[in-house]
Amino acid sequence: MSKEEKVTVEEVKKITALDVIYKILPCLSILLLFLLWYGVSVMYPHLFPSPAVAWERFLTLLEKPIMRVSFPRHIGASLKRVVTALLFAWGIGISFGVMIGWNKKMDAFFGSIFAFIRPIPPIAWIPLITICFGISEFSKVLIVFIGAVMPVVVNTHDGLVKVQKLYLDVGEVFHANKRQMLMEIAIPAAYPSIFAGIRTSTSTAWMVVLAAEMLGANKGVGFLVVRGMEGNDLPLVLVAMITIGIIGALLAVVTGLLERRLCPWDNKK
Repeated sequence: MSKEEKVTVEEVKKITALDVIYKILPCLSILLLFLLWYGVSVMYPHLFPSPAVAWERFLTLLEKPIMRVSFPRHIGASLKRVVTALLFAWGIGISFGVMIGWNKKMDAFFGSIFAFIRPIPPIAWIPLITICFGISEFSKVLIVFIGAVMPVVVNTHDGLVKVQKLYLDVGEVFHANKRQMLMEIAIPAAYPSIFAGIRTSTSTAWMVVLAAEMLGANKGVGFLVVRGMEGNDLPLVLVAMITIGIIGALLAVVTGLLERRLCPWDNKK
């Protein structure tokens, strides 16, 4: 075996070893978190339920629905609100972001208005929306929409503004019209930034819907947290929190897969 071949084999072994380490580390972090949970429950059994107690509460929750709503239906109610809000947030947010990012006049006109509204946290809209629309399904979806649309608009705008001039110059060389420059050059070049906004909006929407449900709902994962808090049912709160974490992680995985599918050139290994 030549010296160059030996170097290549060693590099492959190093890469393979690193891949194994990167796959093991997430499992170790979850195990560490579980052990920490168990340790705290042993030290403070009256204050913090053990994993076994939380598991028993989970099984009880499956057998005995709360408010005549099964546990999967509570999850489904929260996801329905999030998905509905996200579809509108992505459609409106990307369109508006493209408009102000591509058209300088629109950016000058709407930019100051958006800059004023953007810092207002979604939770701050809850009193106003509740007064105007009451504690309704529409109110919850609207609150989630407000929280989800902001990062989509910001990242889409930034992606369009920061498109490299070289790409646009190439389009001019090939006599592309304004529509082709936007649809075939600028927007595809801004995909990574747009998807950054989509990822952020997804996590934000999941957090906001839980807050909205905690303030007024009769079903949903956020409602389970409030029910556990009001009934001093800490195992129920833990079950709801674990569910929140799992679903949030799954939503992040789904958006990541969607990004890899639509803009594979930007994948980072």
